[in-house]
Amino acid sequence: MIDLDNCVILITGAGGGIGSATARTMVRAGGRVLLHDINEGALTGIASELSNSATALTADLSDATAANELWTRAIAVHGHIDVLVNNAGIYPGAPIDDPLEKWLEVWDRSLAVNLIAPAVLCRAEVKAFSHQDDGGIIINLASRAAFRGEDPDYWHYAAAKAGIVAMSRTIARHYGRDGVTAFAIAPGYVDTPFNKVFAEKVGVEVAAADTGLGEVAAPQEVANVLVFLASGMAKHATGTTIDINSASYVH
Repeated sequence: MIDLDNCVILITGAGGGIGSATARTMVRAGGRVLLHDINEGALTGIASELSNSATALTADLSDATAANELWTRAIAVHGHIDVLVNNAGIYPGAPIDDPLEKWLEVWDRSLAVNLIAPAVLCRAEVKAFSHQDDGGIIINLASRAAFRGEDPDYWHYAAAKAGIVAMSRTIARHYGRDGVTAFAIAPGYVDTPFNKVFAEKVGVEVAAADTGLGEVAAPQEVANVLVFLASGMAKHATGTTIDINSASYVH
């Protein structure tokens, strides 16, 4: 059984489907979670459910300064953080026929939230973990889009997630001897509100038909992998990317 007793985990985007499932799973394993989302309303349910095992923190990750301030507030709660789960993300469309200014606005915001903010938090974590006796673990949510690309309106998302994979590998290569391990997770379609637009316009059954299992993943399946990595039981898998996409794309 995985034991996260005394382990403190910072989870960004904790109000969403994967984030909330991950928080519950970490707490069931004995961990204490720092729950981030853009506003308090997104965290009300999960923070209340997890009670004394959880602390809610808000920040707009489109602002790199706010991301850094989130780290400062988060580490002050317990005096240390052992695991960072960079899960927060956005998925706005940027049609190629949009005016350039509007197209670039989407790119700027997407890269800010999906790549720059995780980088800021990773930077802070690497510096902190290097001074902790037991080091620490970074788990970054990428996507199969990093490897197979994404739909036409979402170049920016694929580009950001490819950056997440490259960043995770770089951290693993260069800071392992400082006690830092880093992993990337590459989900495909997961049945969460994040994919609401696709579900409403195209249908979950279409996504399911694209998989080797004939079904899409549930948030809990991603959470199960995250809690395993957070346990430290896969130390020598540092630098790897784990696919959770029902064999819709295996790199």
